[in-house]
Amino acid sequence: MAERREKIDENASKWRDVQRLLTRSGPYSHPDFEASPDTIDFLQETCRILVIGAGGLGCELLKDLALAGFGHLDVIDMDTIDVSNLNRQFLFRRSDVGKAKAVVAASFIEKRVPTTKVTAHFAKIQDFGADFYRQFHIIVCGLDAIVPRRWINGMLISLLRYDAVTNDVDPASIIPLVDGGTEGFKGNARLILPGMTACVDCTLDLYPPQVTYPLCTIAHTPRLPEHCIEYARILLWPQEGPFGADVTIDGDDPEHVNWIYSKALSRAKEYRISGVTYRLTQGVIKNIIPAVASTNAVIASICANEVFKIATSCCLPLNNYVMFNDTCGVYTHAFEVERKDDCLACSVRPQPLSFHETSTLQDVVDYLTGNVAYQMKAPSLTTVVKGKNKTLYMQTVEHIEKATRSNLKATLKELELDDGQEIVVADSTNPKALIFVLNYVTDMKY
Repeated sequence: MAERREKIDENASKWRDVQRLLTRSGPYSHPDFEASPDTIDFLQETCRILVIGAGGLGCELLKDLALAGFGHLDVIDMDTIDVSNLNRQFLFRRSDVGKAKAVVAASFIEKRVPTTKVTAHFAKIQDFGADFYRQFHIIVCGLDAIVPRRWINGMLISLLRYDAVTNDVDPASIIPLVDGGTEGFKGNARLILPGMTACVDCTLDLYPPQVTYPLCTIAHTPRLPEHCIEYARILLWPQEGPFGADVTIDGDDPEHVNWIYSKALSRAKEYRISGVTYRLTQGVIKNIIPAVASTNAVIASICANEVFKIATSCCLPLNNYVMFNDTCGVYTHAFEVERKDDCLACSVRPQPLSFHETSTLQDVVDYLTGNVAYQMKAPSLTTVVKGKNKTLYMQTVEHIEKATRSNLKATLKELELDDGQEIVVADSTNPKALIFVLNYVTDMKY
């Protein structure tokens, strides 16, 4: 008893502000909140938080969560530190350039906040399976791309358990996802309770499309420095194969970036275009969005605040989306995003695919990649025909892609696909395969 009292007194000194929130209730407390010093023990000894991304948002998140009293953090990031990161990713120093972001960030946090243990994972989120993600109480994302957001969203949905009789979601299987995103002076944060609230795929149309440039402009009438860079990346690289015919461009490889930069600079001089720089070249190659440190700080603080509220029930959580804009003054707006009954990820029923029987398999692939509700990257399709598994088209394995490429020109009828046929689609945007049901229609209205 004396040891426990001594520990409480120590925490009272070190975590005075946190204690004020957790040892007394107030008008904004959650109905289930019970004021107790035991909650601080839960934060420091039991609760496990996974931070995905150790970049601009990730550094802020790790700092905020550690200073909020969380004792066990994990961080995943697949990138290494570049000089360009140092202006806003404050956990890194010039001597860290070339090292893994996750490892350096974890070490820095542990030195500055010794009460927090940070486990680093220098890897992709796709390198881990269900058992890894199931061990966390809350997952918070500081990502800069839609595909990994959709993947982790799909992973958490796949972990849900349902009541066999009512088909209701088992609350114990829900792992909350707090997601933040920034683009220049704009940002957003959202809370996702898989199976209960709107998920990432429910709101795909909220994400702006990636900036692209017409190929005819790139090839014949360039006007911007980006046009020159894309000319070198899209047209010259495949033609000349500077590092081998099958070598893909690596935006983190200085030799690759320098080659494209040199070619883009030559083309820019030919058309009297200024502004081609090494930094811009790498930004175009990697689709880097300009980052503002203050925006990262604001969005990360909102996300960390939501993680704290969920972990402790000290206050009602966000319901469920907040947008932030400080382009002209400071503007914020919170609102509830509603679930879509036919959401690709969180709907429990198969998705319909409505096509004419004379439509080709290429039409189906184009639909899955181009439709705003799906936005797949490289879908692979399989089905069962006359009791046997049949691969219709698979892009991820080279020899299978070659063997099934001819199917793209075939009609759905020629492929022996019947009305009501189930087609299984696998794609990098989701960790699990998705089931579609083919519906033959007479009129196509897309």
